Amino acid sequence: MFGADKGTAQLLDGKKLSIAIVQARFNEGITNALFQACHAELLALGVPEKHITHVSVPGALEIPVALQALAERDDFDALIALGCIIRGETYHFELVANESGAGVTRLSLDYQIPIANAILTVENEAQALARQTDKGRDAARVAVEMTHVLAQIG
Repeated sequence: MFGADKGTAQLLDGKKLSIAIVQARFNEGITNALFQACHAELLALGVPEKHITHVSVPGALEIPVALQALAERDDFDALIALGCIIRGETYHFELVANESGAGVTRLSLDYQIPIANAILTVENEAQALARQTDKGRDAARVAVEMTHVLAQIG
């Protein structure tokens, strides 16, 4: 069974990895907290600071194009998408949530690169605040682990 073959510690060893983070500025207070938690966790997992690239974009819809540009460089072992979409009174929430999520997934499949999707899609700011730290940390762990899982698969 892939993934279980290595211990969790090995799957979460980031010492030799290079990872890029794309952060949306919309709802910046929340996305800054996502970034801080993600960045701190990458460092805790051993990813060298000099191997962490941080790109800022206006909003969640711009995340996929930045991820694509990074994937095309072929310099990174994994990518991370950070954003926050809070439901409003119009259909715009569904459009942004669906399109940004689909774009991230499509890029991961097309480029065969792990992309940890931590674009929060929440009903209100309180839900975002409750998730920002854990989801930032989770994104770092997913990026590192999936890099090792895909390497095992071959």
